[in-house]
Amino acid sequence: MSEIVSNATPLIYLAKIKKYSLLKSLYNKIIISQEVKTEIVDEGKKFNKPDSLLIEKEIESGFIEVKKVNKLIETTLELESGELSTLSLAKKIKINEVLIDETLGRTAAKIVGLIPRGTLYVLLKNLKLKNITFNDFLNILNQLIESGFR
Repeated sequence: MSEIVSNATPLIYLAKIKKYSLLKSLYNKIIISQEVKTEIVDEGKKFNKPDSLLIEKEIESGFIEVKKVNKLIETTLELESGELSTLSLAKKIKINEVLIDETLGRTAAKIVGLIPRGTLYVLLKNLKLKNITFNDFLNILNQLIESGFR
């Protein structure tokens, strides 16, 4: 098992369907930037989003670690602050894989030499490792879609 730097979207969707066990079976630790924490916890709590409380609990437990990014990478792509800080943090702490679903963010990750992984990767990897059955995979995928995953 290893560590991965994550953007907001995969964490939000896996929290919405209460499937952080899928992350825990693959990673010892998830690392996020302060910007991502602000987006998913601080802003989420303002709107009473239940997933923000679950994510905050994972931060308190130490499974999710928040790190500050002082210097952002330069890119010609127009990324949101969470995506840009995620890629910058991964480069800074020399972790090659990033958990990111957005197409533009995934493209930028490849450009700067990172390996983008997404929510579907987490499901498929768990299926491949036999942590879940194919029926589990389909049910989880259905839950993701029902929660707004696209």
